[in-house]
Amino acid sequence: MKVTQVKSTNGADRKQLETMRSLGLRRIGHTVEVKETPQSLGMLHKVRHLVRTDG
Repeated sequence: MKVTQVKSTNGADRKQLETMRSLGLRRIGHTVEVKETPQSLGMLHKVRHLVRTDG
C-alpha cells in the first residue's frame, strides 16, 4: 500500500514523530510503499490524521 504524508508533523507528540520516521516518511508529499501487516496498519492508525493511503 502507498502512504503519503499530507500534513506537517509540527505539533505532533514524540510517539507520532517516531511512528512517521519508522514508516519512512520524511516530509510533506513524500510517498513510501508499506506492506499491509498488523504492525504497519496499527502505525498508520496512530498517524491517520497526517497521512493518506492509496490502495
